[in-house]
Amino acid sequence: MPAVGTDFPHDSAVTHVTGRSTFIDDISPARDELFVDYVPSPVAHGKLVSIDTQAASQIPGVVRIFTSADVPGHNEFGPIIKDELLLVPVGAVATYIGAPVVLIAAESRAALRAARKAVTLKFEPLPPIFSIDEAIKANQFIGLERTIERGDVDAAFSSAPHTLQGTLDIGGQEHFYLESQAARAEPGESGQLFVQSSTQHPTEVQSIVAEVCGVPFNHVIVQCKRMGGGFGGKETQAAQPAAMAAMVATLLKRPARVVYGKDDDMRFTGKRHPFKIVYRAAFDPAGTILAYDARLYSNGGCTCDLSPSILERAMLHSDNAYYIPHFRVVGRVCRTNLPSNTAFRGFGGPQGVVGIENVMEEIAQTLKLDALTVRARNLYQSGLGQTTPYGQIVGNNVLGRLVEDLRESSHYNHRRADIDAFNARSRSHLRGLSMSLVKFGISFTKRTLNQANALVNIYTDGSVMVSHGGTEMGQGVHTRVRQIVADELGVGYDRVIVGATRTDKNHNTSPTAASSGTDLNGAAAADACAKLRERLANFAAPILAKADDGLVSSPAHICFLNNEVFDARHPERRMKWNDLICRAYIERINLGERGFYITPGVDFNRDTGKGHPFLYYTNGAAVSEVLIDRFTGETRVTRVDLLMDAGVPINPGLDRGQIVGGFIQGMGWVTTEELKYSPAGNLLSYSPTTYKIPAVSDTPDVFNVSLLHNPDNVVSIKRSKALGEPPLLLGISVWTAVKNALSYASQNDVAKLSLPATGEEILMFLTRHATARTHEPDVKSAITVNQTK
Repeated sequence: MPAVGTDFPHDSAVTHVTGRSTFIDDISPARDELFVDYVPSPVAHGKLVSIDTQAASQIPGVVRIFTSADVPGHNEFGPIIKDELLLVPVGAVATYIGAPVVLIAAESRAALRAARKAVTLKFEPLPPIFSIDEAIKANQFIGLERTIERGDVDAAFSSAPHTLQGTLDIGGQEHFYLESQAARAEPGESGQLFVQSSTQHPTEVQSIVAEVCGVPFNHVIVQCKRMGGGFGGKETQAAQPAAMAAMVATLLKRPARVVYGKDDDMRFTGKRHPFKIVYRAAFDPAGTILAYDARLYSNGGCTCDLSPSILERAMLHSDNAYYIPHFRVVGRVCRTNLPSNTAFRGFGGPQGVVGIENVMEEIAQTLKLDALTVRARNLYQSGLGQTTPYGQIVGNNVLGRLVEDLRESSHYNHRRADIDAFNARSRSHLRGLSMSLVKFGISFTKRTLNQANALVNIYTDGSVMVSHGGTEMGQGVHTRVRQIVADELGVGYDRVIVGATRTDKNHNTSPTAASSGTDLNGAAAADACAKLRERLANFAAPILAKADDGLVSSPAHICFLNNEVFDARHPERRMKWNDLICRAYIERINLGERGFYITPGVDFNRDTGKGHPFLYYTNGAAVSEVLIDRFTGETRVTRVDLLMDAGVPINPGLDRGQIVGGFIQGMGWVTTEELKYSPAGNLLSYSPTTYKIPAVSDTPDVFNVSLLHNPDNVVSIKRSKALGEPPLLLGISVWTAVKNALSYASQNDVAKLSLPATGEEILMFLTRHATARTHEPDVKSAITVNQTK
């Protein structure tokens, strides 16, 4: 039975549920290992005047206290711009609450906690900026303004029969991975280091550790066995704790570990970027969009991190599933005094998509149409060669099929009529229904990152070891790569294992991000297998041929299947896989190979805003229904029907897990997960008691998940489609369903709604509109007032 297409369980499933999976802080401390933590800046913006560590250094168990003067190499780092400080020096400016100032190494965590409290920092406060509006007013930005444009937007607006405009405020989101940022470093000989890091990007950790410690990259080996969740939060921000541990290990010649406490992790690390979208749309009486003009502002926090790339993806996804002939989106990253915001599942795509989905709802409310009618009317059409605003053809387009299949299977039309009737009679509750879509581009928009390498080794007992550059954070990339390798070599799945990701086995790897982990690393592993298969076929062909009947040796006809090797023309002539491997070893045939893959045809010109940034698109649609209590604002998601274009799944079970998990995480972002700050910039919602991720009780009562079989996606490994990020964007359907429900209460006004749609946000909306109706003058009085004015 082929491995690809089979529901093999996640390769760590058993160890996870039995508690035997090893994470960074599960590793037993070495005999002389040190615990490391840092003293954070207590101010969001201020000049560091002095540091007093005398009292802290006298605490029993404290081994040494470090400042920026002790950094052996570079104190500056960053993935795009080196604008982040490992430790803030005296005389420099701290730009967020939580900026590391002093590093402490101690024999115990108790000593560490005591020393942290005993360090005294003196700051000269400076005026902070926290919001997008404040940053715009102060002209505080990161990077240049960017534009993607098509057609003549202004001319389209001047002649349009209908227009609307507004501002949409979009909140951030905490990653809430279960394993906090963590790293462990062991010093080796001649300045070498072995670093175990909970990271999505071992190569970046390797390079930053090397630069901080002042050694060449080849002196640092970084390993990631697994992460206890990542969601983008460990793509860049895992580097800082790793560099801290490595610095201590280098200077004190002792192993060292850094594990953030959960509160500190939430308070001091970056989040999903909050956005503000200022938009206008032009449309005709049928609901066809004629033009869309949007200005996107993101809150980048205090440093660059990946903010320009995240903004770029938001801009590239601002059309989502809809063809808009006249289109303009302008983007800018705002600099504020919050922790530097960073990658988060979807990487800006969700913010861009929610902008246009919001417009779809508002057009429908303006024209008194059903929003699904408006969406269907504006979809990219299959077979017409329609291109995105940046010039890429929407290939393998199944958007129309998704809409019609899901409309029917979810009984959308019947439920819409039922909701209309319910809302007309109910005085205590409102129901809402909405379908939203996703067209998510798969590839890194930075061309360089679209590459991967893998190492496949066959041992003399026939077992296979795979090493690749992807990191495992629960999504199942190792399991899928095992399946691919098993089928490529024709051996059983149980004969293949995937080793821990290490920079000495796989060099210069890309981060496990952009939903490309399996696409890149699976293809690289398949390339290695193809080379091995060709070599083994050349060796096997003369062995399987018989001289007495004149059969000519033909490697092209050698097959590898079900742990056997045979000649396709004479299947009876076969040998066991193990036997072939043993004989190949005896004859000195190389049984190891490195594979390499680059994503073909991807290129994007940032200056012109044109190009082909994506290899393909993953598509999906979701219909969500909500029930809102008019008196409390409490919202319940009562039903979700979700249909996802998965291509041909490598592992349908894992794909369903990604779809469900991604959707629920997206649902949390748009409903309950709200970041609240004090006037001084302290995060107030930094624990499960104040920051509300969805609980099991929030799962929709009815939750139907289906995969659309789509074998026409021929450009990716095994015709599969990436599903790490796209399902999260379908959570937007819950927010648009809330917006739809509130439209029944807003009379003739378009229901304006911020994101997340918390209970408080909804209740304030309902209160405003209830008050407006109570005090609404009659039409005759209103006309009289206007005439008087």
